[in-house]
Amino acid sequence: MRVIGPPTRKSLISQNCAIVLSFSLSTQKQQCNRSAMLKSLCLPARLPIPFFTRPICLRKMTTAPSPICPKFISVDGGDIHSRSKPDGIRFRLVSYNILAQVYVKSSLFPHSPSPCLKWKSRSQAILTILKNLGASFLCLQQELDEYDSFYKQNIENHGYSSIYIQRSGQKRDGCGIFYKRNCAELLLEERIEYNDLVNLVQDESYLYENKQIDTQGNEDKNGEPKKGSSLKGTEDCGDPNDPRVRLRRDCVGIMAAFKLKDAFHHIVIVANTHLYWDPEWADVKLAQAKYLLSRLSQFKALVSNKFECTPPVILAGDFNSTPGDKVYQYLISSNSSSMPLAECVDELPIPLCSFYGHTRGEPPFTNCTPDFTNTLDYIFFCPDEKIKPVSFLELPEANSPDVLGGLPNYYHPSDHLPIGAEFEISKE
Repeated sequence: MRVIGPPTRKSLISQNCAIVLSFSLSTQKQQCNRSAMLKSLCLPARLPIPFFTRPICLRKMTTAPSPICPKFISVDGGDIHSRSKPDGIRFRLVSYNILAQVYVKSSLFPHSPSPCLKWKSRSQAILTILKNLGASFLCLQQELDEYDSFYKQNIENHGYSSIYIQRSGQKRDGCGIFYKRNCAELLLEERIEYNDLVNLVQDESYLYENKQIDTQGNEDKNGEPKKGSSLKGTEDCGDPNDPRVRLRRDCVGIMAAFKLKDAFHHIVIVANTHLYWDPEWADVKLAQAKYLLSRLSQFKALVSNKFECTPPVILAGDFNSTPGDKVYQYLISSNSSSMPLAECVDELPIPLCSFYGHTRGEPPFTNCTPDFTNTLDYIFFCPDEKIKPVSFLELPEANSPDVLGGLPNYYHPSDHLPIGAEFEISKE
């Protein structure tokens, strides 16, 4: 026989909890029934947020204009895709001063929209352009910084390999050549340090034989030097009249021999450089140009002997020289009637002509800022019956909306424009 005594404190608490739980379940069931009733009546349980209360969300969805990816135009006119089957092997080369981020300051580019100067947006815009150009070779100049941390991996992810040289001294930027792995194989490479000119100075006559250089066109109407390529300061550390100081500008270049992966295994030489920027130091730029061609000629002889061939030579870069000045005239002197050949033909180690000058005329500008707009970038090649120009990369006109106000902007992530050339090498 079981005796039931008075309820304990513990049993009372359990009973109360059961009552509360039962009441809660009952309440939830009523709420569910109410919700079902509302749905059956097609009445929303929660009113939508009025349209006029959502302007912030709409602003976040807006996007900036996309960068412009230029197209290649046939030198004969018309669409390059409508041409007949090529008679030889074709490849494309693009030269682009992409503006080192270390030089991107709002004080130097006050005309540029602030978002365009930020590294995240600029880097992605540059990658978009490079990817869509579809070039076999990309010659990117110092101002190529962030090579190890960004460009090497990201560009190589699109099928390229690369070689690179960083500037002398404490500079972070440099020059690089990226080449499509399925198009070309690297055979040899050499680097050019223009500071090596200092060791070649025997006396002041080495530099000052060209010191009296006509710098007409390098000054504005107030007699002040134009700001040119990225507005960088002069690396002054000593007497600028001392050639050993004057020639130490920390500029570099790089050149390489590539075997094209075609049926005939053609070999080509590609060189990329960036000459000193200051228009008042044109003598230094001319000394660099002479050293560059001397080294390039020696490299061509080395490749010719080693591989028993006569390789075409293509030289690209930012030469910080406008069409018609002494540096430009020197580089094309063997193919120019506008300069007395006696001035430099016996010094010129390798003949060159400008790709754009040879096909359509030099563009009105490749560098565009409110303070300076002119052509500074070139692609040169050795004229030869085995190689011929096929198409060039289009450039905007001065009144094009995408360049008004100066660069960089949403359409062009650098203060320079990319230039490009397509070549055809005849079959052997």
